[in-house]
Amino acid sequence: MLVCATPDYLEAYGTPSTLDDLAAHRCSVFRHPVTGKVAPWYLSFDGKREHRQMSPAFATNDTELEVQAVLAGQVIGQLASFSAASHVRAGRLVPVLLQHMSAHIGLHLYYGNRTAQPKRVRAFLDLAFARLHDCNDYVLADKELARFKSRLKRFTGAS
Repeated sequence: MLVCATPDYLEAYGTPSTLDDLAAHRCSVFRHPVTGKVAPWYLSFDGKREHRQMSPAFATNDTELEVQAVLAGQVIGQLASFSAASHVRAGRLVPVLLQHMSAHIGLHLYYGNRTAQPKRVRAFLDLAFARLHDCNDYVLADKELARFKSRLKRFTGAS
């Protein structure tokens, strides 16, 4: 999970450098489609996962709509790496607060009984695993993220 914003958003509203700085920002949140409850942001702090309830400027139960709101420069959001990676690489989004990235969620394939599994299901699972496991298209590598830390200086005024 990455906290991201557009370069224009960061220039207009500033770049948060601490978790407490998020209180002064326009944040998006995800609303669970079944329960309607707002999901907290899951952040890493001192090696532990921390839940933070954000005061939302925007709430949705559609992950793609949330990505679009962030891309429009209206909010700062916590997005899944697989949703944000291509936009970060293209410069449309800037990851911030990298020291607080969370590995809270993953991509999972669920299927029925292994013993009575048709060959076509096994073939699909093998294909999906081969295509998605450690796929750089959907995951930003540590080396890439280190480059973004230095680029953040442009938005924070740090030298």
